[in-house]
Amino acid sequence: MASRRSEIQEDVTLRALRLIGENPTLSQRDLARRVGISVGAAHYCLSALAEKGLIKLGNFQASRNKGGYAYILTPQGIAAKAQLTVSFLKRKLAEYDALKAEIADLEREVGGETDRETSRP
Repeated sequence: MASRRSEIQEDVTLRALRLIGENPTLSQRDLARRVGISVGAAHYCLSALAEKGLIKLGNFQASRNKGGYAYILTPQGIAAKAQLTVSFLKRKLAEYDALKAEIADLEREVGGETDRETSRP
């Protein structure tokens, strides 16, 4: 089982790769805001992704700001994103199953007396 810290790092990496895949011209500031991390952490994340060969950095020619960059997923980045997505889904499905079981236990404990208007799957 992965530590909570490594799970958070994987989640940040996955979110960054997904966002870069959707919008390669996203600024570090926008990436940081959308992932929920600091700009410094976004810079560190992007640097690490580039160092691992998961993204490459290029100038964005259509930008009014000629210092603008585009972050492009490499084939290794696409494969890593797919692997992280599978890992994320497995972990979240396990959490969902555990939560469903806990809810069922609590409902049995209180004799089914809940205020839910609709039953959940």
